[in-house]
Amino acid sequence: MSRRSTIAAAAGLAAAAGWGKFSAAQLSESDLPDAAQVMTRMAPTVAPPMVFTNLKGKRLTLAHYLGHPLLVNLWATWCGPCDAELPTFASLAPRLKPFGALILPVSIDMNGADAVVPFYSSHGIKDLPILLDPNGNNMNVLNTNGIPVTIIINAAGHMVARLDGAADWNTKAVVAFMRGLGGKRPAAKKKLFIPV
Repeated sequence: MSRRSTIAAAAGLAAAAGWGKFSAAQLSESDLPDAAQVMTRMAPTVAPPMVFTNLKGKRLTLAHYLGHPLLVNLWATWCGPCDAELPTFASLAPRLKPFGALILPVSIDMNGADAVVPFYSSHGIKDLPILLDPNGNNMNVLNTNGIPVTIIINAAGHMVARLDGAADWNTKAVVAFMRGLGGKRPAAKKKLFIPV
């Protein structure tokens, strides 16, 4: 049985069992711990070779985003903790924009965009890209049997932190951590010089 099959089966069993005490308590953003307090920080290591697509079907890797600090989240619409966590990424995205950090939520929904587009719409998510891995291959790449899982990549393309499980990412501590990872600043708008 593949990891993908295992997680799909586990999701069904977990839903039937009420997600257990911890997950059942995580029903809203306010119930989630501060991600900066619960993530595992590590010495910079080579980023995992994740592959995913955008809505147009373009094949992407983390190398496409080199120069930007990244929060990369593996999630699915049917995952209860993911449902509570994803809006915190959406709220965080505008706070990261001034210093060039990006959030890459990669959905492992088997129905791909057909599942993710309505989910984003119903949750009012507009500031996050739709990225897809309908085969769930990135679960193997990240060596995990469960979601959500989030990795943090610095601007040089090295993994510096990881969190298995849901958390609140829209916190001052997370913003400060991400700001410290270097990166490209968005191009400044040119000011018009008006002679006096």
